[in-house]
Amino acid sequence: MKTILAISGVAVKELLRRKDAYVLLILTVLLTVLASSVHFFGDMKMVRYMKELCLLLVWASSLVIAVTLAARQIPAERESRTLFSLLAKPVSRNKLVLGKFLGCWLACGFALLALYGFFLAAALARGEHWRLVEHFQAFWLHWIMTSVVLAMVLCGSLVFTAPSSNATICLIIISGILMLGRHLGRVAAQMAEPSRIVTQTIYFAMPHLEFFDVRDLIIHDWPAVRWSVVGFASLYGAAYTTAFLGLACFLFRRKPLSA
Repeated sequence: MKTILAISGVAVKELLRRKDAYVLLILTVLLTVLASSVHFFGDMKMVRYMKELCLLLVWASSLVIAVTLAARQIPAERESRTLFSLLAKPVSRNKLVLGKFLGCWLACGFALLALYGFFLAAALARGEHWRLVEHFQAFWLHWIMTSVVLAMVLCGSLVFTAPSSNATICLIIISGILMLGRHLGRVAAQMAEPSRIVTQTIYFAMPHLEFFDVRDLIIHDWPAVRWSVVGFASLYGAAYTTAFLGLACFLFRRKPLSA
């Protein structure tokens, strides 16, 4: 476990070293100013629209940070030749994958904590009610969703040679799941065989990332989700994260490495 934590610490420090944290800070300040400015309009529709826009930017920026951070972990180690020294410690390939995942997940957690913290501070500055439970549920489910994304991208980094192609393909797939995943089942029901079977198989096999999107709780001031639902969604995300990490470890063990 000490080895995994040491490797994860390197991944967290990389977020600061590559200046992503400074971009994140600027983004959160802009979101805060934007959210606070709607106080002057006094129109609830405008307030909800600005909330939706701010949370959309939070989701978009978190996905970009997660995908780009995870996509370059193992390829960067191999390009700089540090991968071979790590494996000679000895550090097993499984520990390396798990350490990279844990570091990326913690880094994304810090980023999301800053984003949601500034968003909550802006809401309180406008005189809104203290809705800590709803904000925590949105943050937690969002963080669980990033674990699935990170595991998927780490698995893709062992299939695609270039980090740029891996990041691009993963972003396209993730965006497609978020926008079209919930409708794929209805589309499959209207298709003929064998296309319907193929589409339904994809629908039930893919991770439904839209399950973790509870932005409407904050946008429309809806009551909090039942904790049993949050627990089920967390287990659902953990299952897919474990599956992708297991596949990544399997591919990494079989991947030949040459100095």
